[in-house]
Amino acid sequence: MPHKFNASIRHKFEKKQHRVTNWDEYNESLRKRGDLTVWIDTEALNQWTAPRRTSWGGQPTYSDLAITTCLTLGMVFKQPLRQTQGLMRSLATLMGLDILVPGFSTLSRRGQGLNLPAKPQTQKDQPVHLVVDSTGLKIFGEGEWLLKKHKTKTKRRSWRKLHLGLDLVTGEVICTELTKDDVGDPTALPGLLGQVNGPVSRFLADGAYDGTPTRDLLKGRFGETVEVIIPPPKNGIPCPQSTHGPTLRDRHITAIKAHGRLAW
Repeated sequence: MPHKFNASIRHKFEKKQHRVTNWDEYNESLRKRGDLTVWIDTEALNQWTAPRRTSWGGQPTYSDLAITTCLTLGMVFKQPLRQTQGLMRSLATLMGLDILVPGFSTLSRRGQGLNLPAKPQTQKDQPVHLVVDSTGLKIFGEGEWLLKKHKTKTKRRSWRKLHLGLDLVTGEVICTELTKDDVGDPTALPGLLGQVNGPVSRFLADGAYDGTPTRDLLKGRFGETVEVIIPPPKNGIPCPQSTHGPTLRDRHITAIKAHGRLAW
């Protein structure tokens, strides 16, 4: 949403101005952003050529690993296939590698039917800190700025919503769910939690997941010991039984009223 729609509920604070005092370290950190280090593992070099097959037909020259490496470099540096071939050829020359570089036609042909091996999900014995959020993905259609500027109404616009859950410590994506744009975050949460194979000690999410159904779902899935950290809304009020037995959400509301949302 644009800023003006959320202006009434934003917590406004002055932007801090930081002066640079360590110019030597600052300049060196900017120089390091241009450093480029490329290396190829010995195991990858041994698997660069494709193994010979026993069936009829021509023998492939390059393995799937070689095609994947070239296409990945092209995607990272945003290069077309011909420039990707030149980039990989120059890297092989600079590193002194005696390998053949696939041509752009080979990359185009092999890239269409390339099957990447799925990364096996690591089994964790220790409880993880699960962070859940969602983002919108536009499939086709004009952008919001163009529609507002030209006062037009598009007939073909489609969005999808990608729900992600990752480990806060390692940054590993644990669960994913792709839904339509009309599916709310709490509605997609059971599908995400069904993909988590290990225990969870802490659950972190934004205010969209606030509510009793979410907390009951987490306790039923991971037990009573799971710590749920969900910021309550600005107008949130404690439950009627908070004077005798306050819940974690009630304590969060009390802490926000006492110290502010930023301090919490």
